[in-house]
Amino acid sequence: MQLLSSISVSTSCNNGVNSLSAQVNVKKEVQNPVPKKQHQLKYFKSLVPPLMAAIVTLSPLCNTPVSLGQTIDVQRGASLFRRACIGCHVGGGNIIQPGATLFTKDLQRNGVEAEEEIYNVTYYGKGRMPGFGENCTPRGQCTFGARLQEEEIKLLAKFVKLQADQGWPNIEESSED
Repeated sequence: MQLLSSISVSTSCNNGVNSLSAQVNVKKEVQNPVPKKQHQLKYFKSLVPPLMAAIVTLSPLCNTPVSLGQTIDVQRGASLFRRACIGCHVGGGNIIQPGATLFTKDLQRNGVEAEEEIYNVTYYGKGRMPGFGENCTPRGQCTFGARLQEEEIKLLAKFVKLQADQGWPNIEESSED
């Protein structure tokens, strides 16, 4: 109310003194909302921690394994991959046959997109890919190197599927291998 009366006084009188007092009254009225803005700032600051937690939790960058067991399986799969597969399939590619990479689009095109199908190709081989299974036959289709146990091939298939689904992020080098 004071603001309105001050404005009407300054418009009805053209005296410089009255219009100066009206401006002073307006400035006093504008300065009063400062405590309200501080209250709003405190409110927004109280929302920051829960909002940040929600963003981090829902972020695709935080695609963490469900359990410690799953983390260990991924690490073992990565270790097996570095030991047996990375010679031809570095970064999910294929240096022998470029159309047979381990990326999702090539796996789908070649009919090897499910974990079980990846297991079968790894165990028995397919095309230029040698088989690594202990009981792999025929002999010419199988690797001449060390064979992998059934459980190791299951871990590899799981690891390859997980990596393909994530677009083959970098595999960290480890001195444990």
